[in-house]
Amino acid sequence: MEIKLERVLPTEIEKRSMEIIESELPHPIDPALAPIIKRCVHTAADFDYVDNLCFSDGVLEKALAAIQKGAFIITDTTMAKSGINKTELAKYGGEAHCFIADEDVRACAKANGSTRAVAAMEKAAALDKPLIFAIGNAPTALVKLYEMIEEGRLKPELIIGVPVGFVNVVQSKELIMTADVPYIVARGRKGGSNIAAAICNALMYILRDQNK
Repeated sequence: MEIKLERVLPTEIEKRSMEIIESELPHPIDPALAPIIKRCVHTAADFDYVDNLCFSDGVLEKALAAIQKGAFIITDTTMAKSGINKTELAKYGGEAHCFIADEDVRACAKANGSTRAVAAMEKAAALDKPLIFAIGNAPTALVKLYEMIEEGRLKPELIIGVPVGFVNVVQSKELIMTADVPYIVARGRKGGSNIAAAICNALMYILRDQNK
């Protein structure tokens, strides 16, 4: 069997990938949200994101406005933080943070019998900044965010709720979709830190392209 490889320049690989994704979409998608959806498909090579990504009303405009006013992006894993384009984020005065490995977070989690993700969300909520939460791993983080929102202790600019897994993953995402905050959620069990970072980057690239 002869295997034929596509001849694609290194600088053209992502463009070619997006062309393939566009040609294989199972159905038309909202052009405004397409950059986010296609970047998730590209990141995971999984077309399920065409249908399982859920967006609250007006979330795109609200998310872009939050980035433009220097929002901090809070992640639940160092992997998600590492994947965020911090150079683009810094153009607007924003920063990416992950508190999961901080010593005070470890101590708080141990003292309270909680996960470090929960303690990290508590620490983030005390920041005097507009906040975007990008959760790709810990459903406990999403549940804690929901509780703080319901208690009136937190009003995030955006929650990206895409934890992957089985235990309380589906339920935590559904909770966020009932909270009165802008959200982008990957309904179901799929997600991950790479998807959380991909959504953050897609938002910043939309802004970059608008400003060209």
